[in-house]
Amino acid sequence: MFDFRLQVFYAVARRLNFTRAAEEMYITQPAVTKHIRELEAHFRTSLIERSGNRKVSLTPAGETLLRYVKQISSIYSELEFDMNVQAKHHNGTLRIGASTTVAQYVLPPILAKFHEQFKEIKIVLLTANTEQIEEALIKREIDLGLTEGITKQPEISYQEFAKDELVLVSSATNLTLKKEILKPEELKNYPLLLRESGSGTLEFIAYALKQKGIRLADLNIEMQLGSTESIKSYLLNSNCLAFLSIHAIMKELKSGECSIVDIWDLTIERLFYFIELQGQPLPLAELFVRYALKHKRP
Repeated sequence: MFDFRLQVFYAVARRLNFTRAAEEMYITQPAVTKHIRELEAHFRTSLIERSGNRKVSLTPAGETLLRYVKQISSIYSELEFDMNVQAKHHNGTLRIGASTTVAQYVLPPILAKFHEQFKEIKIVLLTANTEQIEEALIKREIDLGLTEGITKQPEISYQEFAKDELVLVSSATNLTLKKEILKPEELKNYPLLLRESGSGTLEFIAYALKQKGIRLADLNIEMQLGSTESIKSYLLNSNCLAFLSIHAIMKELKSGECSIVDIWDLTIERLFYFIELQGQPLPLAELFVRYALKHKRP
């Protein structure tokens, strides 16, 4: 259904190589050239520029077409998914493991919608830190994981799910904080709350601070706690600061219970990942991944 000529163009545009595009599409290189020329004749403009040494680049018109082809490809993929869902009957148990931030603040709305559509699929959710979720997947105690960190375990495949930002947070009643913006080195002057060892959140904080020449050992760590909720509760009753996911503090920011403290020239962004064992994905896990990617919040 998706115009084959556009598929060929997409392969050429991604690889910028006619030979590799031909291999990907299982056609000959002259056939690739023929399809590209037909598109150029249809749109009455050049799409591909060819230079010496077999170099290929897109013209401005080619860049425009690529932008639309990406949208068409995405829509067609969603169409295939939705039609397959209508044609098949899904049941069984799907065991999902999610690191705490994802499990508490990102996943529940998606799980509710998923259950509404697929009532005969039972979801079993395990909540733990990133390290423990990866271990559970390797031991086949879960079918699918969602984590806050990526450790590149060879047995595991990683797929991007959603973006997140870790921000420094203070209680509105904090008596010691006199600034709205801190320099990275000034973090050492304030008591901090951090997640436990093995946490994906802690891993990202440590890495980001290391780029600024700050080690965790340099910080005034008042306590390490095992969940975001425990950190928030402690934070709201103390003069501590804490790095928390923006997803986790939306309610407290709106109510005015806490505020974000900016750090000069420091932004801690990360991705949440789906993780599965390498090899053929399980049908229910694949169904949930496709559904979650389609229904995630921006």
